[in-house]
Amino acid sequence: MRALSLSLLLTAATAAVLFQAGSVRLRGEALTSAALTGQVSSAEEGQMEGVLVTARKTGSTIAITVASDQTGRYSFPRNRVEPGQYAVRIRAVGYDLDDPGPIEITQEKTVTADLKLHKAADVSKQLTNTEWMMSIPGTEEEKKSLLNCVQCHTVERILKSGHDTDEFQQVLERMGGYVNQSFPLHPQRRLAERLREEHGELRQRARQKQAEYLASIHWTAGAFPLKTLARPKGRSTHFIVTEYDLPKRTMEPHDVLLDSQGMAWFSDFGEQILGRLDPKTGKVTEFAVPELKHGSPIGALGLQLDPEGNPWLGTMYQGAAAKFDRKTEKFQTWSMLPDYNKDMTQINMVEPQRSNVDGKVWTQNNGFAVIHRIDLATGKIEVFDPWPNMKPGDSHNIYDVIPDSHNNAYFTDFSHEQIGRVDAKTGEIKLWAAPTANSAPRRGQMDAQDRLWFGEYRGNKIGMFDTKTEKFQEWTSPTPYSAPYDVVLDKNGEAWTGSMTNDRVWRLNPKTGEMTEYQLPRSTNIRRVFVDNTTTPVTFWVGSNHGASIVKLEVLD
Repeated sequence: MRALSLSLLLTAATAAVLFQAGSVRLRGEALTSAALTGQVSSAEEGQMEGVLVTARKTGSTIAITVASDQTGRYSFPRNRVEPGQYAVRIRAVGYDLDDPGPIEITQEKTVTADLKLHKAADVSKQLTNTEWMMSIPGTEEEKKSLLNCVQCHTVERILKSGHDTDEFQQVLERMGGYVNQSFPLHPQRRLAERLREEHGELRQRARQKQAEYLASIHWTAGAFPLKTLARPKGRSTHFIVTEYDLPKRTMEPHDVLLDSQGMAWFSDFGEQILGRLDPKTGKVTEFAVPELKHGSPIGALGLQLDPEGNPWLGTMYQGAAAKFDRKTEKFQTWSMLPDYNKDMTQINMVEPQRSNVDGKVWTQNNGFAVIHRIDLATGKIEVFDPWPNMKPGDSHNIYDVIPDSHNNAYFTDFSHEQIGRVDAKTGEIKLWAAPTANSAPRRGQMDAQDRLWFGEYRGNKIGMFDTKTEKFQEWTSPTPYSAPYDVVLDKNGEAWTGSMTNDRVWRLNPKTGEMTEYQLPRSTNIRRVFVDNTTTPVTFWVGSNHGASIVKLEVLD
């Protein structure tokens, strides 16, 4: 290039600009040129904004969803749907779709299919957990007690059961015996309780109180008014969702992330596999995770990549950290020390992101409420106990552990509102209390400025802890009972989280406080959240933990 004349350089530069402009124009045309479009309307409302319209090609494992705009028009870009026969469904609480029959999409022209909606005969079948909690009578404390249930099943299942107080006591006792990763299609029994958890008479009184409350809110038609959330509008309709179905209904994709090649990796919460999805084809590859403790519950939770791009898993009740070498496609595991590897052991989170700093990997042990550190060179495993002098009846739950740029370990205490730190050099432990009491900080991620962003599950807030100034900041969800699980900051400085209870994704501008919500097309039970910063705008990914699918949300602004 240095040998080129100035005129050739200018010609090349001009051509490059024209090519880039042309590429942008072609991409824009592909996105705006419609393969399928139409109007969504009903007799009750006329043109309807915020109706989610999903199209799935016959025989495909991939579904595409768009939202109708303020004029009721929906549009599927040509670069998102290929020619073929499609089935269409909608999501709009309170409404069902008049079946339009199969729709044939062609390469040559835009297909128009207007969609007519009618009032749903039974809206109770469409309510999210949030909407049930908005509707039922009871105190805030009583309603929030249901947040202990939604990680496994819906509130609807509870309200339509018809159990009395004695029956609910038996149900609560039985439910307490299932492990966290259980759901109706795949329950697994718990072998032992966590050590630092409320037991005995205190727990029995709490179950009695909850059983009385649940028996009092049994749903029959007209028992109490049903409240629903408003449909998306304005900016909240500017998105495209791609949903990739997984091979088995029993698969529970908990954590999802993309590697540098654009492949989506996921942990399976209830099965002993690590999954890989090719977003271009929808192909799913499964890698068997070693079963180290036969007879213990199976499934993995936390998934992270190390600096070399290798996936690491927390194997939960299998009691180990597991590394998957992408080149050899083999696993290496580190089982916890025998004194900390019992029936109640849960190695949920494994954090290798900063292992290049000192050659060490952090993990937490949920069963004991302690933190471990693995020395990769020697295999030595250390134990750090934030509460060595706990009193009887005290409860602590180290839910997540998150390394900063120096590989210090920050952690969340889900039983309270505490954020803690283990100093990587000295082992010193320090605790801070978030502003909202009993907010249950759950999962979190560290940004480039060493600020910890986390979901306040019971506080219904996004939290941020600046590890340098030791100051907190919080933002409240615009929707009640959203129960945010995790938070991540994108390249534009916007924070993303998702609701376990209403299938909505939030996008927060921390500078202005503006929040935008995007509704997903199906019940999703959002857990870990991931943002792909290589795209413009950024792309949001999440696993549908109870829906056996991987979800990609592309925002259009």
